[in-house]
Amino acid sequence: MIMATLVCWGLWAFVLWSVNPETTNWLGFSLFYLALFLSLAGTAAIIGFLVRFIFLKRQLAFRAVKIAFRQSFIFAFLITTSLVLLAYDLFTWLNLVLLVVGLSALEYFLISHGSFGIQPPASEAEEKETNIYG
Repeated sequence: MIMATLVCWGLWAFVLWSVNPETTNWLGFSLFYLALFLSLAGTAAIIGFLVRFIFLKRQLAFRAVKIAFRQSFIFAFLITTSLVLLAYDLFTWLNLVLLVVGLSALEYFLISHGSFGIQPPASEAEEKETNIYG
């Protein structure tokens, strides 16, 4: 995870120094924002995992990684989208509030539905009801 993040930061630096924003087309901007998004997501995932694993210690490592990745992608999307809006002079407080509310609703939806709506049966009776072969 650390190596992939370092590679993404290297790609972002390469795009930053090799692409001229005054003469490039949409591909140069897309590469810039994509590399930035992946770099931010990787960095936030590493930091989120370390905070959960070292300080909270209440959950297994793979669950901490899963939560850290989900929240890091949302965070990276917020930052990258804000920069895109800023580049097109569309960054206003209203757009930022709508973006934060939308991403908060997405996070709430993902938390409330657990593993994409697949929950283990609560009891043996429920398991027999859901088992199509038994």
